Order: sequence, then structure tokens, then C-alpha cells
Amino acid sequence: MAHRGASHIPSLDGLRGLSVLLVLSSHTMQTAQLRDVIPGSFGVTVFFFLSGYLITTLLRVEVEDTGSIAFGKFYLRRALRIFPPFFLILLLAALRGHYGVLIRTGNHMEWSSVLGQALQLTNYLQIYFPTEHLAPGTDIFWSLAVEEHFYLLFPWIFLWLVRLEEPRKRAAVLLAVCAIVLLWRCYLEFALQSSYNRTYCATDTRIDSILLGCTLAVWGNPVLDPTRISEKLWKYVLFPLSLAGLALSFVVANPSFMDTARYTLQGVCLVAVFVVAIRYPGWGPMRPLNSRLLSWIGLISYSLYLLHLSVLKMVYTVWGHSIWVLLCVGWVASIGLAAAIYYAIERPAGRLRKRLSAHAVGEPRRTAGNPPMSTPATEA
Repeated sequence: MAHRGASHIPSLDGLRGLSVLLVLSSHTMQTAQLRDVIPGSFGVTVFFFLSGYLITTLLRVEVEDTGSIAFGKFYLRRALRIFPPFFLILLLAALRGHYGVLIRTGNHMEWSSVLGQALQLTNYLQIYFPTEHLAPGTDIFWSLAVEEHFYLLFPWIFLWLVRLEEPRKRAAVLLAVCAIVLLWRCYLEFALQSSYNRTYCATDTRIDSILLGCTLAVWGNPVLDPTRISEKLWKYVLFPLSLAGLALSFVVANPSFMDTARYTLQGVCLVAVFVVAIRYPGWGPMRPLNSRLLSWIGLISYSLYLLHLSVLKMVYTVWGHSIWVLLCVGWVASIGLAAAIYYAIERPAGRLRKRLSAHAVGEPRRTAGNPPMSTPATEA
């Protein structure tokens, strides 16, 4: 989730926009107390995959250009990307919960839980404590906590990983960790009968969605590496198979599958989707991802993701659960507020991030025919 720099990876803003609209649509259906048939959780999986792919691509370029990683600048860029909108929205939600503004009686928000959210512990708070203790409308911050836990360590792991000279070996290590995470989810599900939230929200059970994006970045990267697979095979075999796999992950309603293998299947299928979206952005099915409207939604997607559930709940409290009111008022308010935060806060912070990146990352080496790499402003 980020804004466009001077150069960018085609289709990725559109994928962000599509993903956040899935999440927004799903939460709208839930708030309206209608049957939710929209795979909103898949939108989160796409965000994880996208984040792993983009940030690992940037780390790879930095190491190839400079021989190392400027860890201080990495974490500073990350803080500038994540914290300004996050703390603003968390503070406003907490104040609303504390003073009862547009909140019905029965709210049980606790400031200790809000402090835990500020420390990026929302996912584990959501697992082990009542959601009502969180700032209202902020339980979706769990996914951000997963990413922040992951990126505390991953740059150091990646610097070790590049010592393996063959990209295949790097990818094999990452895939092995993904397999371990899948086995761990299976153990929690079948041996310990853990709760849905334990497998859905915990860092140790969801990082494989990020790692699969990292794997694409280190081996067969559609921006940095050539491909031995023909264009026809990508477009007319692998891409349709991936869509079929994604459809299967949506229709299989078995709880054990949904809590274990679903995330793995979706992550594997996203590989071909991302490759085709990046390599062939002008191909018919990919063109909508590059539309101005969807790309713009992708630009504001981070703030939109953070605030939309709180806005929907406020609209519900004032006007009830009418789907039309939620769509007309909730969506307009959510998109408008997200755009305001993007232009007032995210974009200025992005300029500073870009200046920091200019000192750490040089122009990447590219193979003929590949699109230019995204600027560091595209860190998710």
C-alpha cells in the first residue's frame, strides 16, 4: 500500500485497490448483517504477498548494488510508511471509544489494550482478550502487527540468505519455512483444536503468506529476472490454473481446510497472478488493474484499510444497518477520509522516504523487456 513514484511496477496499485475493496465490501456485508459471500480475508492475503514481494525486491536490489543493507534507513523508512497514519487513526478511535462519541453503551475499551495496539500486539490481543477491549473498529490492525513482527527480523535473515549464491537455494529455504508454518497450523488445528483466531491472526501462523511473496522476489522475479517460461504458458495455462485454485479456496467450506491449507493454496496461486500482472500489464484481463480509478484506490489503500471498519461502525450506530446507507455514507466517508490522510500525511512522508532510499538503493539492473522497478515508496 503506497503511492506511485517516478517509476512503478505495473498493475500493483490496482491489485492493492482490488484487495482493499474486497475487504471493504466484506465488512460492509457483515455490518449490514447480510450473508457475507465476499472473500475479504483473501484481500489480506494479497496484501501480505504483495508486501513480501515488494520489500524483498527492494532489499535484493540494495544488496546487489551496495553489498549490504542500511538497516537504520530500512527501519526509518518503515516507520515513516506505517506509523503516521496508524497512530493518528488509533488515537482518534481510542478517543471516540473513551468519550463514547457515537458509541452505544456497553463499550469496554481499555487503555492497556490500546497501548498494546500501539506496540503492534493487536493480533495477539485479539486472540487472547475480548475484542471489546480494543479501540473500536481497530481489530483489523492485526494484519499490520503480523507484518511489523516479520520485518523486525527479515532484513537480517535476508542478508544471511544472500550468502547462498544460487537463487534456487534461497527460494528453497523460504519455501521450507512456509512448509513448517503449514505443518504448525495443522498441529494447532488437529492436535490442539485451537481457535479460528489463533490460526488466522497469529504471526507464527500467517507469515507464510508474506514469505511466498519473498520467494517470488528472490527467484524468478518478474521485474529483475528473465523467465524460461513462455508468454503463452503464463497467460493461458498457469494463470487460469491459479484462478481455478483460488476459486477452489473460496468454495471449500470445510473449517479444517480454511484454517490450514487455504492460506497456502492462495499464496501459491498468487505467484502466477503476480507474474502475469507485472509482465503483461497490457493483456486484456490485466488492463482493469491499471485503470486510473483502481490505481488511485490502491494509492490510498493503506489508510482506507485502517479506518474503514471504524467508519462503517459509526454509520451503523447512527443510521442502522441499511446496506444502501452503508454504501452511500460509509464508503464515501471512508474513501474521503483516506484520501485526506494520504495527501496530508502519507505523501509528504513518502517524499522523505524516497530521499532516504536514494542514498541506500541505486538503480536496479534490469533485463531487456522487463518493466522498471518500483521506487522504495511502494513499500507496503
